Amino acid sequence: MVYFLLKFLHIVGAAVLLGTGAGIAFFMLLAHRTGNAATIAAIARIVVVADFLFTATAVVAQPMTGAALAWVAGYSLWDGWIVLSILLYILTGLFWLPVVWMQMTMRNLACEAAAAGQPPPERYNQLFRLWFIFGFPAFAAVTTIYWLMITRPAIEWI
Repeated sequence: MVYFLLKFLHIVGAAVLLGTGAGIAFFMLLAHRTGNAATIAAIARIVVVADFLFTATAVVAQPMTGAALAWVAGYSLWDGWIVLSILLYILTGLFWLPVVWMQMTMRNLACEAAAAGQPPPERYNQLFRLWFIFGFPAFAAVTTIYWLMITRPAIEWI
């Protein structure tokens, strides 16, 4: 019973991470494409809240449920697929933390531009490009973690 509860929580957490990340990227991209500072500001406000409410909660829960699940299932945290998953999780975090700051900064820049009746400033566009680029390795890492969790391949470390 404990195994299935932990597995359920771990799967839900993984779905929240992937789903929120994909949703945030989709809505930010569509808002950005309008070029309208007020639209961008409104969406960016929601994105920042969603990242803190959903993504951050899942980011904290995933290692706890994952470690507990491995322990209950009898896996070593040194199994190759788990080590690789942890390394990819850390890599994802190294991209996600700056993205959170970028989102807050882009939100603030868009809010200021909207209040002034101006388009988003060039600094916003620079941050958006960097934010967009950071999404690719983070998304690739998360989807690879999914694959590792599903297949649990035998990975031998030298």
